[in-house]
Amino acid sequence: MEKRNAKRSREPESRRNGRLKMIFLFSLCLCVSVVNSSCGSKPTDLRTVIPADALVYLETNDLGKAVSAITENKSFQRLAKTKPDTSALNGMKLAVAVTGFQTTEQAVTEENSVLNFQPRFVAVAETNGWNYQALSFTENKLGEFINETYGGEVVLETSDKHDGKYFVWTSQDSRKAYALVRGSLIFFGNDEWAIEKCLSVTRGEAENIARNPKISSLYADLLASGYISPDGVAQIANIAGVSLAMRASEEGEVKSFIARVLPEILRKSITEMTWTARKTEQGIEDLYVFETNREVAAVFKETLGPASAGPENLADLLPLSVTTSVTRYSITNPQIAWRSVLLIAQKQTDTLSGNLIAAFSGSLLEPYGVEDTEIFLSAIGPQIITARFDGEGDNNVVIATVKDVTRIKKGIAKEINFSKAPEKQENADLWRSVNGELAAAFIEGKIILGETESVLKCLQAGVTVSRFSDGEISKMASNSNAVAVTVATDFASAPKLIETLAEKYSGIEPLPSGVVTETRFNQNGIERRTVSDFGLIGSIIEQLGKAAPE
Repeated sequence: MEKRNAKRSREPESRRNGRLKMIFLFSLCLCVSVVNSSCGSKPTDLRTVIPADALVYLETNDLGKAVSAITENKSFQRLAKTKPDTSALNGMKLAVAVTGFQTTEQAVTEENSVLNFQPRFVAVAETNGWNYQALSFTENKLGEFINETYGGEVVLETSDKHDGKYFVWTSQDSRKAYALVRGSLIFFGNDEWAIEKCLSVTRGEAENIARNPKISSLYADLLASGYISPDGVAQIANIAGVSLAMRASEEGEVKSFIARVLPEILRKSITEMTWTARKTEQGIEDLYVFETNREVAAVFKETLGPASAGPENLADLLPLSVTTSVTRYSITNPQIAWRSVLLIAQKQTDTLSGNLIAAFSGSLLEPYGVEDTEIFLSAIGPQIITARFDGEGDNNVVIATVKDVTRIKKGIAKEINFSKAPEKQENADLWRSVNGELAAAFIEGKIILGETESVLKCLQAGVTVSRFSDGEISKMASNSNAVAVTVATDFASAPKLIETLAEKYSGIEPLPSGVVTETRFNQNGIERRTVSDFGLIGSIIEQLGKAAPE
């Protein structure tokens, strides 16, 4: 066994920014940049080396194609001084399997702590090259990344093992990373057992994931794809429950309730999930399919269908200054849809928890000034718009058509006193809460409800300011027939990606890019389709960029 210090001197900034320093860990921690060679060994179908019981599986059949979809985007090219050369990645295949999650707790104060969830993963790359090229890449490029990520002074041990060259990197705080090079294949991960599990698959001692029909049907003409198994859904549901509970309330009982009940609802409702990414004329399309149990799918398909009536031009009441997100709901009967969601949630847990869900559900729309969700939804039409004017979510409004004025007022927070005479703002009757934070405006058969300044901005739309419906981002979703459509602006992604993959022009402000997300319900479950400049692939690269020290 050979043991040595893996510390390396750092390249000049201009050189580091000029190469694809993060691409070799695309999708969780790995990508390769070994030069293609037609003289290398016969390429391996990566699905045949991944264990069938992987919780999460991700793959790309052409890494160069996936990365080019990012770098060829107009927003990226406008800000980047040079376009990165991704030709060395063409034809590269990558598969990533998450085999488990490790939870660690870090104390912040004596009373509070932060939970961190670390995925245990193995990534397998088919380099299509000679063995010596794969070895060189692993020791040098991959080793350099690990050394930087772990803070330097990493110790590398190498040995001949598993019919190949085995690498173990150990940081100063005892964290470890592992790699095995066999022929043109590179196995890499933060869990030694996960690599050994892949090797048992190659020996025929365990089943491979290629036999899963959901996996086999994923790949067509795609940039990348992924799958989460039922066990994966269950573990991720547990993580989601704990994470939400930590942010939801300071009260211990509330935290405990969310951490216990939310995972239970998710586990019993959602069975599997698939993801595909493809390049379109509008941008990168990410399609997420959440397969639910039959009862859930049937109820949602029946009660969450899109309204047959056309748009009611509610977006005309929004100013162009809405820069965070706008969601348009089109539901045949909002009240029945709401009841069906509650019913499904209650049926997935015990009676006591179900009763508590029902008791607290009425306050779900409280941030918009709605005190009783059931009453409010019974008094409005099928078209609903919610809008966020800030990133923190403090400045929100909801806009809807009014069917019953008297009933809708009963559903609004008591802080707004409708017994007083209204103010006149533009063509609207306006009431404010006692503390001035909330406002409700009735205008031409519609209601605008929410944070006061945001409501006033809406009343000025089309009068003294430009309307949101006149902007390009609104038009991106105007023809959608989905139950829910969210349009948002993104200023941050392009600069972050350029800082990771290339050099950025100084002094050029990024233009906002539109993100459109559609949600539909069918006989199998839930579909969410998102179209954006960089997609989930870009988000993964962004996260890797944050993790890499400069």
